[in-house]
Amino acid sequence: MGLNSIAVFCGSNFGNSPAYAEAAAALGRCLAARGIRLVYGGTHKGLMGVLADAVLAAGGEAYGVITERLAAKGHLHQQLSAHEVVADMRVRKARMAELADGFIALPGGLGTLEELFEAATLTQLGDQAKPCAGLNVSGFFDPLRALLQHMAQAQFLRQEHCDMVLLDADPDALITTMAAWTPPVVEKWFAPPAATAGASA
Repeated sequence: MGLNSIAVFCGSNFGNSPAYAEAAAALGRCLAARGIRLVYGGTHKGLMGVLADAVLAAGGEAYGVITERLAAKGHLHQQLSAHEVVADMRVRKARMAELADGFIALPGGLGTLEELFEAATLTQLGDQAKPCAGLNVSGFFDPLRALLQHMAQAQFLRQEHCDMVLLDADPDALITTMAAWTPPVVEKWFAPPAATAGASA
């Protein structure tokens, strides 16, 4: 599939290791080198700022989508290629999804995970058909992979949907995998366990 724009979700903090900022910068340079527009939350804070700075320094395009509240606090990155200010986080996420052909999560906190899982859920349900991925810096997303696998083993998630969240530590390899990705065609629901089925009969 064509990846002209990728939305990146990531922390507005830097984390406790320089490896996180280094990975954000590497991803930014990779996006610029491939001619892929960055779509992100529009701020200069933390890894988000590192990412945008790297894209711009490498001659790439960085498009920010920021909320009115954050813009009013002075959090808008002033050197972006373009940006828009939206009412709230729900509108921000929806707008980023509209603008993007795929999604990558860098290390981050609650908001990063929430954004990644919303994108993956919409793809799982067939509301969109866009690859969802995590740049697995220093094994950051290994616990997430373990949790998804646990969900699959417990039959709350199809294995195909577990595998739908692509992980790689190398940004170029990750984007290559995303470009080759196709959405799984599989039934979401499982048959109920025998005891449950009998009780409801």
